[in-house]
Amino acid sequence: MLELAHSFVGQIKAGKPLSADQAMQILTANGSLLTAFMAGAQMIKEDHFGNQIKLCSIINAKSGYCSENCSFCAQSIHNQTDIAAYPLKSVDEILTGAIEAQKQGSQCFGIVTSGTRINPGNEFEQLLTAIRTIRRETTITPSASIGILDRESANALRSAGCGTYHHNLETARSFFPEICTTHSYEEDVSTIVVAKEAGMQVCCGGLFGLGESLQQRVELGMTLRELDVDSVPLNFLNPVAGTPLAEKQHLTPMDCLRVICLFRYLLPDKKITVCGGRSINLRDFQSAIFMAGASGVMVGNYLTTAGRDLQTDKQMFIDAETTSCPTQIK
Repeated sequence: MLELAHSFVGQIKAGKPLSADQAMQILTANGSLLTAFMAGAQMIKEDHFGNQIKLCSIINAKSGYCSENCSFCAQSIHNQTDIAAYPLKSVDEILTGAIEAQKQGSQCFGIVTSGTRINPGNEFEQLLTAIRTIRRETTITPSASIGILDRESANALRSAGCGTYHHNLETARSFFPEICTTHSYEEDVSTIVVAKEAGMQVCCGGLFGLGESLQQRVELGMTLRELDVDSVPLNFLNPVAGTPLAEKQHLTPMDCLRVICLFRYLLPDKKITVCGGRSINLRDFQSAIFMAGASGVMVGNYLTTAGRDLQTDKQMFIDAETTSCPTQIK
């Protein structure tokens, strides 16, 4: 078992990517074989990132009223959920969020808005002003997640100082029609390409536990590898009452660790950040994410659900013997 994991690590260090069949061996591993694969994932992570982790935070800058029909989302008008809905927050509110995120030790601050896209006009100009203000008054890197993007908007974001564009594919191309039918998968892929061409880093990952197969988890990883994204946020479904997936809760902590491990093998030199759903799905195994290959974690609240207490996370970083900005947490 150790020999198999060692051979995978050697293959990756030699610059030879894993095949889909090899990837499936990670997703179906258990017991000591899974432990061996996780040890290999940690070795790969340490080759590129040492024992450092990076923190990120987000602000739900515009909530609800989304015309998309994503079956997991609390903000969709197609789903009957009880969330706060509001228009785009002011520049001062967004700046305050960025300052707080910087105090928490985050290096990246994501401004997230609901809806298919933000069209040129007052809202978009307000968003650009917020990005410029964050650049001027903080040291944190502003990121935007405002939906499907065209080249003109992408260039405007980059010119304003947006360092990273976040846009998840959510799941595999073959499973996407089961989750969303109001826009195409290719529109999401095009957004990633456009953001990269504009000169922004691209943060793109997925959400697991939607009902996708193990093969489709591999498929998503292969797609992200082909797109050469810069960082990969891994989210695990936290079912929301009123959505079609409200009763779907099938992930175990080991399932989550297998996913993290897999993505480290598939994307050895990319930032892999564990984000939404980590508390409810990983439970007592949250600290194991770093041994499975994660190089970062989202702290603070998510879009419509609360995150874990920051001091508890801080203790986890200390206990896992990681270093970097977590030491700055007040």
